[in-house]
Amino acid sequence: MPSAPMAPCSDDDVPEADQPNTVSGSVVLRLYVSHALSAWNSRLFEFGSTLFLTSIYPDTLMPVSVYALVRAASAILLSPAVGVWIDHEDRLVVAKVSIIGQRVAVALSCAIFLVLESNADGGASGSSALFTSIVILAGVEKLSAVMNAVSITRDWVVEMTEGDEVARTGMNAQIRQIDLFCKLLGPFLIASLDQISTVVAIWTTLAMTVTSVFAEYMFIERVYHLVPQLAQRVTKEAAVDESDGYAMVSQEESATDGDAPAPRARGSSPGVLSMLRQIFPWSSIVLYVQHKAFLPSLAYAFLHLTVLSFSGRMIAFLLAVGYTSLAVGVARTVSTVAELSATWISPRLMTRLGRVRSGSVSIVWEAAWLSFGVGCFVVGGDGKVALIGLVAGVILSRIGLWGVDLAVQNIVQNDVESDNRGSFSTAEASIQNIFELLSYVSTIVFYRPDQFIWPMVITLASVYAGCLTYAIYVRQLQG
Repeated sequence: MPSAPMAPCSDDDVPEADQPNTVSGSVVLRLYVSHALSAWNSRLFEFGSTLFLTSIYPDTLMPVSVYALVRAASAILLSPAVGVWIDHEDRLVVAKVSIIGQRVAVALSCAIFLVLESNADGGASGSSALFTSIVILAGVEKLSAVMNAVSITRDWVVEMTEGDEVARTGMNAQIRQIDLFCKLLGPFLIASLDQISTVVAIWTTLAMTVTSVFAEYMFIERVYHLVPQLAQRVTKEAAVDESDGYAMVSQEESATDGDAPAPRARGSSPGVLSMLRQIFPWSSIVLYVQHKAFLPSLAYAFLHLTVLSFSGRMIAFLLAVGYTSLAVGVARTVSTVAELSATWISPRLMTRLGRVRSGSVSIVWEAAWLSFGVGCFVVGGDGKVALIGLVAGVILSRIGLWGVDLAVQNIVQNDVESDNRGSFSTAEASIQNIFELLSYVSTIVFYRPDQFIWPMVITLASVYAGCLTYAIYVRQLQG
């Protein structure tokens, strides 16, 4: 198993414990409340939409698959364009658009779900049109969620904690705790309501979406006005616009002095090319790949190609080999507790070792425990002891996964320039979604429970690739 070597612990890498928090508690609390509302509604709808589609189309998995595929594909293809916009637009405008985009998409989707649920035997053409609508809305909701997450966690948090590594690390950990609580409780609530009635579950999702939008909007606007540095981009953009205007005048003057503009290439269409660059800004991908934070980000992206988490595919496998639904539920709860513990362990590890070495320890920890779990399964087959070893290995590996998440997030926040945060982070999100799609491909190819060992091996190989990539990054730092 590859292991990531330790980087030298420098003063820049280890946060100073005596540095005061530069952000008041009331401002931070408002940011947490806004993020909690966003994460809660996102998790609720993400899980609920699968249940709603399963109820509406009970005899086929095709609608759920198409819905999930389009949602992920929209993030892969269009996130870079969102990132460019984040980098150049006023921060408050970005936050407001992301909130409204999510809530409108979810509210309209719930309305369509109610129509489909109440008229499951309706006309095929009408049903197809409505299904197409919720698929498009799913893409809008996903892009809005990416926009909100990137702008808040990768931009606002950095500006609010500028020069205070301790405060930044603490805020990152708190935000991850909020995410994990929503991940645990949101699906549990909507699944419980769905057991009573799918219509009740849809109405609950709709009601929470509509009633929470005002509070989320109000809290994030208040944070913006209480933190002056968040408005600095407006001044910077105005200065750029003025310099661009001066440059245009200079070019016009030089043209009148006899310097003719360069001839346009035959067959070129600036309007079309400009439009394509806006929709698919490949420069964001180039920026991402060439950036010094690329390797740790790529190492973390490799970890997204996994079937060894308590998501639908592993749960289906465990049920197929004899686990009861109660046992799976208990294992999933224990796994979430382990993930939450990482948000307590990782900040202390970063304070002691620094963010780079903390990432090294975390990714090796994850690889070691996944190797243990898969090894138990390979040696013991589908026996009871082997399955217990597999589940235990997966649970303990989650501590390392979230440790890597927090370490890499700190590295990216520290290394990526202010003007490139949106472009870098959305390109990163696209790469992560590609690896997630590849994990789905692995279980499409090896779809039988007795073939699940091969997706496990692919997962392990991807984690090892992540270890190797992170090791290369650490070696580069060492020179």
